Amino acid sequence: MPGSADLSGPVLETAPRLLGAVLRHGEVAVRLTEVEAYDGADDPGSHAFRGRTPRNSVMFGPPGHLYCYFTYGMHVCCNVVCGPEGTASAVLLRAGEVVDGVDVARARRPGASDRDLARGPARLCNALGITLDHDGTDLTSGPVTLEPGPPPAEVATGPRVGLRAAADRPWRFWAVGEPTVSAYRPAAPLRPRGRPDLGS
Repeated sequence: MPGSADLSGPVLETAPRLLGAVLRHGEVAVRLTEVEAYDGADDPGSHAFRGRTPRNSVMFGPPGHLYCYFTYGMHVCCNVVCGPEGTASAVLLRAGEVVDGVDVARARRPGASDRDLARGPARLCNALGITLDHDGTDLTSGPVTLEPGPPPAEVATGPRVGLRAAADRPWRFWAVGEPTVSAYRPAAPLRPRGRPDLGS
């Protein structure tokens, strides 16, 4: 498993090494099959691109902690902080397979197929019961932990999902052939000003 020392390296080296590792919270454990790298001040797609804020302060280290954030007014997503302390970088945990506590994850995600229990960053947090209260958690001591797991036989890379800034960077990594990997979607086009949002 990538320990805190292993997580202190560059985010583009650390991110693919997280594939196959197991994130555990209570009864539920998820084997990671898809991640995305975010590189702080060098990455317009990163929350830390414009510097430290109360929201993103965990990204600045130390490595081996969990950075959680709220998005779209309803979802929590989580990242593993990496890189040297003081340099903001983190790996978004995009998807995985529930390998322990399936019944608990099913209860948290009623109606979802087992493939979809943790297929997507918000679903992954929901299945694991991760909330904003876990922001800053030390992954070596819990209550959320990162455990060793065999690496995938083959890793693919491609653009990150739903980004407008730095959208072409191939900084999403996934285990080839894993059904739990989420579908790629580019950013939705911007609506003209003054046009009402007609989406659901």
